[in-house]
Amino acid sequence: MFDLRALPAPIIQAPMAGVQDARLALAVMEGGGLGSLPAAMLAPDALAAQMQALADGARGRPWAVNFFCHTPPAHEPAREAAWLNHLAPHYVAWGVNAPALPLSAARQPFSAESAALVEAFRPPVVSFHFGLPPAALLARVKATGAVVMSSATTVEEARWLQAHGADVVIAQGLEAGGHRGHFLSDDLSLQCNTLALLPQVLAAVEVPVVAAGGIADAAGVAAVLALGAVAAQIGTAYLLCPEATTSALHRQALQSPAAQQTALTNRFTGRPARGIVNAFMQDEPMSPLAPAFPLATSALPPLRAAAEAQGRSDFTPLWAGQNAGLLSAGEALSATTLTQRLNPL
Repeated sequence: MFDLRALPAPIIQAPMAGVQDARLALAVMEGGGLGSLPAAMLAPDALAAQMQALADGARGRPWAVNFFCHTPPAHEPAREAAWLNHLAPHYVAWGVNAPALPLSAARQPFSAESAALVEAFRPPVVSFHFGLPPAALLARVKATGAVVMSSATTVEEARWLQAHGADVVIAQGLEAGGHRGHFLSDDLSLQCNTLALLPQVLAAVEVPVVAAGGIADAAGVAAVLALGAVAAQIGTAYLLCPEATTSALHRQALQSPAAQQTALTNRFTGRPARGIVNAFMQDEPMSPLAPAFPLATSALPPLRAAAEAQGRSDFTPLWAGQNAGLLSAGEALSATTLTQRLNPL
């Protein structure tokens, strides 16, 4: 089984669905870090192709693939209709039609088909978000020899992950961009920042711990290593790299003063995720009307397309952590070079 402490650079590139593919992960691996591939938004054939690209380019180096473990929601016709009704003024203002009901799920959880791909490609590391898959599926992953990692946003979640088979716990602080990894409670008041969460998780579990959230430079990596983390998981810092598939509008926002203001919102997907505040988030970042994850997502494509056609990101999720302001506006480093610069060792 691969040991994260053997990485030349104690850096794990966070899996970021929608803004990357295998190319970014491979470039991070060239810099000595662990490259990660997000699987939740990929159809099986596309995922297999991406895993093949990583396996071919790895040349014996470790790589990771990440899966979501959410429970697919049951459709609630009244709630979904209420969400579309809530968004109706936007549809009218932008001259687009609302999607048809029922809303569709845009992200799929780990499944038997996913396990078969893990068995076929045998990635050295398999990471999960929103807990762990059912025991029988997790056993199939562990039988391949993969290191199993998952995110914890509280000490309680960290203990749960260790008890249920995780080999590594990722302590995800509140600063982190993208979706919260919470799975035992959706009470955001239970979550704290990375430097407060990390020591508590380290004291609570015996497995290695990775720190995630708000880490965007070598000093931040050094800080979490000094506290006892075996590595830092970093996402936002890689969004401007040429190997990322980050959109032009997203890149523009990351390099603007807007990046200084991020917030948690459930309006894009139905689960809290941190992004740069835009028009859709401003009035009410957290809406009690949003359908369960990931159904809320399918209400937005017509609005997003209309706004983006005018060069506007009003309805575009601009995922970013709280340290996005550290990104260089004038320098788009390769992911290989960035990984080397992030390494404090």
